[in-house]
Amino acid sequence: MSGKVVVELCMGSSCFARGNSTALMELESYIDENNLEDRIELEGHLCLGNCNCGPHVTINGESYSGVNADVIIDLIRERLDG
Repeated sequence: MSGKVVVELCMGSSCFARGNSTALMELESYIDENNLEDRIELEGHLCLGNCNCGPHVTINGESYSGVNADVIIDLIRERLDG
């Protein structure tokens, strides 16, 4: 079992409007439904500085742009299985 996965979701207006509002709800549901509260740290930030490429997320220090909740969940699963 790997360590904690830190997910930083950009909640700036551009990323929020481009899909991170939905991603946030889906990630919270995923974490809750799978009892992963102790394995995933979900953080929101006002801007991660990649507004033109949003929605933007950082997972364990690696940045991803133009991703939706399904992709983010797949990336999290990879790290949890890691």
